[in-house]
Amino acid sequence: MGVRRDLKRARRRTDLAARNSVELVRDATGTVREVRAAPLAAPLATGSMADLPFTHAAETPDAVLLRRREPDGWHPVTAGVFAAEVAAVAKGLITAGLEPGGRVAVMSRTRYEWTVLDFAIWAAGGQSVPVYPTSSADQVDWIVRDSGARFVVTETARNAATVTTGTAGHARPPRLWQLDERALADLTTLGCDLPDDELAKRRQSLTPEAIATVCYTSGTTGRPKGCVLTHANLHAEAANTVELLHPVFQAVTGQAASTLLFLPLAHILGRTLQLACLLARIETGHFPSVRPDELRPALREFRPTFLVGVPYLFEKIHDTGRATAEKIGRAASFDRAERIAVRFGEAYLHKFLGTGTGTGKGPGPGLYAAWALYDLLVYRRIRKELGGRVRYAVSGGSPLDRDLNLFFHAAGIVVYEGYGLTETTAAATIVPPLAPRPGTVGLPIPGVAVRIADDGEVLVKGGVVFGSYWNNPGATDAVLAEEWFATGDLGALDQDGYLTITGRKKDILVTSGGKNVSPAILEDRLRSRSPVGQCVVVGDNRPFVAALITLDPEALAHWLAVRGLPPDTPVSELTGDERLRAEVQKAVDHANAAVSRAESIRAFALVEGEFTEENGLLTPSLKVKRHAVTAAYAGRIEALYRR
Repeated sequence: MGVRRDLKRARRRTDLAARNSVELVRDATGTVREVRAAPLAAPLATGSMADLPFTHAAETPDAVLLRRREPDGWHPVTAGVFAAEVAAVAKGLITAGLEPGGRVAVMSRTRYEWTVLDFAIWAAGGQSVPVYPTSSADQVDWIVRDSGARFVVTETARNAATVTTGTAGHARPPRLWQLDERALADLTTLGCDLPDDELAKRRQSLTPEAIATVCYTSGTTGRPKGCVLTHANLHAEAANTVELLHPVFQAVTGQAASTLLFLPLAHILGRTLQLACLLARIETGHFPSVRPDELRPALREFRPTFLVGVPYLFEKIHDTGRATAEKIGRAASFDRAERIAVRFGEAYLHKFLGTGTGTGKGPGPGLYAAWALYDLLVYRRIRKELGGRVRYAVSGGSPLDRDLNLFFHAAGIVVYEGYGLTETTAAATIVPPLAPRPGTVGLPIPGVAVRIADDGEVLVKGGVVFGSYWNNPGATDAVLAEEWFATGDLGALDQDGYLTITGRKKDILVTSGGKNVSPAILEDRLRSRSPVGQCVVVGDNRPFVAALITLDPEALAHWLAVRGLPPDTPVSELTGDERLRAEVQKAVDHANAAVSRAESIRAFALVEGEFTEENGLLTPSLKVKRHAVTAAYAGRIEALYRR
């Protein structure tokens, strides 16, 4: 098994293991209250991230940095070619009137041109403002107005129409380009006469503390806030994660690293992943969708060695495997394979880490034999779904179910969880590569400290922490004090300094019996099980905890097909179907297994449709707007408590 071999080999590399060292600060009771990790990369002393393409072009002009997707396949892009494209587009932006420190909004799915634009904006001395391509006209209106962006580059005609509608009332609507209508070519033509030294002056005027980007939060509780991130912030995140992860992955696998980037570049995790890969000269391709049915063929074509995704991806890969097994009458076999995987992963990790009962024994002969059988029948198919070469993955955005993590571990793919926010330039913590601990979000990345406040709130300090919210000093003062950023998340540190996130301060429910309940734990575990799509746990000032649950469309379609029911059967006709409710109850039972009886879900309602951006129930980063959902389904919630 590749994972076992890698971990054994890695464990012998004490020089690599030492990179995970942290300093623990305990209180009088011996409880760990703070954990600090020394930086592995020196802070950015001069220049900016805008220099990166040009440095690579000067040092290794023929090195392949990126692969660009064309109709006939993936085409290599060398460092020299990439730098030339960045320079040409930057000249066009300057000629178009972009001033030093000016802002350019980019509204596009993940694609190669986004990357060119990002670096071109910086090279021209500007600041990028990412906008989700699914944003509404009102959201675009707010972001463009608040940021003061004078230029907007969109991907499609539909995006352009949204921008035009959203900014129609602006005293000075922004100048607009469209990627699908040769935006980069037009900018290149526009700037063809600008002297090279003018571009060099712009780029060389940037310092580490210069603003690189204004990234807007998802706005789950109100207007999105613009997080001001500097070139130093971006470098601290990218350089330290590269130094922590890349040498280990490369040393223990012997593979040249490559990845397919499909996370939205409007999200800070996608942006910093891109920067880290370019910094380390890791070959990167771009794909515009995170939908598993669209992504899987691209993964098989590109065949990356590692991935960075969100729990949704891993959940869907798992669910697709089970659905396929059910179609051919082997659902029970898949379920056994899953149980074996969890047991095997748990036992092997105990052996590797030297923890738990029976330390040092690991899986017994019978468990090894069962794993080998199901590796042939199930696990190798999971590896194939991700391209066949993936050995490592990083999951962020929300917690990954622990059993699902162990399932992938047994399938030969180690998934490392991380935790962070836009305000922390993406990851503030990550599970270190030589010390996996499923169920936690790991240790601070190098150069970061994490502290647990008296009320359980997670505080973060370090070079990755932002400096302010754009045009919002009141909001800044509310979360930044003495260099510590108050995340709004609740968490705990174990005796080795690993962080576990337990919920959001603002989301805590208090039942009428006085029990405090964190809905996040229940919701994350619910979503990890088919056929659940989205969900919201309720119970504030109520006698017990309940849940609103939507059904995943693909899972519902599969469930109907297997049972010979019409594919267009509405959920409203299925809410009383005991077979369907039994399937959902399994997910509820899985969620309840993580909490006490008083915190468990006692009732649930299946609701029609989905929570989407279009109906105002999801943010662009796919986070549920809790207050909007409870308002929209107030009647259904009341009905749950009248039973």
